[in-house]
Amino acid sequence: MINNNYIPVIGLEIHVELKTVSKMFCGCKNDPFGAEKPNIYTCPVCLGLPGALPVPNKKAVEWCVKLGLALNCRIPLFSKFDRKNYFYPDLPKGYQISQYDQPFAIGGWLEINSPQYIRKKIGITRVHLEEDTGKLLHAQVEGKKVTLIDFNRSGIPLVEIVTEPDVRSSEEARLFLKKLYQLIRFLDIADADMEKGSMRLEPNVSVMLKNSSKLPPYKVEIKNINSFSFAKKAIDFEVKRHTDILEQGKIPVQETRGWDEKKSQTVSQRSKEEAQDYRYFPEPDIPPIRWTESQISGFKSQIPELPDMKIKRFMEEYGLSGYDANILTDKKETADYFEKAVKASPKISKAIANWIINKKADITKISPVELIELIQEKSQVAALPAGDLENIIDKVIRDNPKPVADFRAGKDTAIMFLIGAVMRLTKGQADASAARKILEGKLK
Repeated sequence: MINNNYIPVIGLEIHVELKTVSKMFCGCKNDPFGAEKPNIYTCPVCLGLPGALPVPNKKAVEWCVKLGLALNCRIPLFSKFDRKNYFYPDLPKGYQISQYDQPFAIGGWLEINSPQYIRKKIGITRVHLEEDTGKLLHAQVEGKKVTLIDFNRSGIPLVEIVTEPDVRSSEEARLFLKKLYQLIRFLDIADADMEKGSMRLEPNVSVMLKNSSKLPPYKVEIKNINSFSFAKKAIDFEVKRHTDILEQGKIPVQETRGWDEKKSQTVSQRSKEEAQDYRYFPEPDIPPIRWTESQISGFKSQIPELPDMKIKRFMEEYGLSGYDANILTDKKETADYFEKAVKASPKISKAIANWIINKKADITKISPVELIELIQEKSQVAALPAGDLENIIDKVIRDNPKPVADFRAGKDTAIMFLIGAVMRLTKGQADASAARKILEGKLK
């Protein structure tokens, strides 16, 4: 049961493995998921052998800066790498080459549509680059339980995105993470495959009294979550757990926890470290990195059209509804396919969008030209009668009083929820633009 006296305070840390050809500080192949055997993509550098010297991967550094720019960050003209010291079996050197006080990108933001249909900016504290660790494998050898280490992943370029504690619900966190994933895929710098672990989500959760202006004196980090839905569930569990503890007059322990999907709960792993625990100091084997303003301008010019810009252009250039444009740009592959089809036959852009959105054609098996031929062949298919559409819209309005009230109160984005409901009830037969016009007419 939700306790309305408290509100969540959530910050997010996201780790993403970049898909460069080689690792971060050596020439070993960057392909941990395709390796035929453990420990075949290793060398003295990524194994941490004495005397081995790191050399930064230029492409990884440039991609980190581009991601920072795409997240509206400022790119300092001076950055450096640091040593983050801790001892763990999957970290062969006894330290990780990371960044601490002078990262590649700082002070940005990413805008989402919040669950209240309001555009909200989530602050980005920093975007920095580091090396990944090895992978622990729990197994049985000669009847004994052992932990083995695969160093194929050790040294892979790992970009970390850290947000401000601006997120106020598990649903806001899910929306932010999904949009960040989409942006990374559009930049084409990572596969971000969460099932494999190449994108790992780590919420930092605390809870404060509703009318308080002071952030809580603690936070709990939930490590290595590999899906948006698991992140949402873990946050909800922690918020309730923290609220129960606070109601008893206690303060939750600052610690690191993991998510157990089978039990649908978090479990304690270790006490939460602070920055001083890692004894950061500048990496002595890598010189600082200095940029010029012209170099940063050059990186900006290389950033492709990102989802928000593409949505706006699709609406203006092709006359699509916001609903259709959002769906078509959810994946870069779908957006690219749509544009190729429209270039082949510009006059039927709305029909092309309709066929792609309603899955009347498998775009992985049919070329854009073949799709146009199919549309032309089936163009005689009857559309949903106007009277039926109006009846369905009346039902959507009756069944969704909150979005209706929000729209009437001036929250224009609420209309997208209602259009989506119409499209679901009509199984995609309705024209989204026509549905929007009828909805707006009835809600004035």
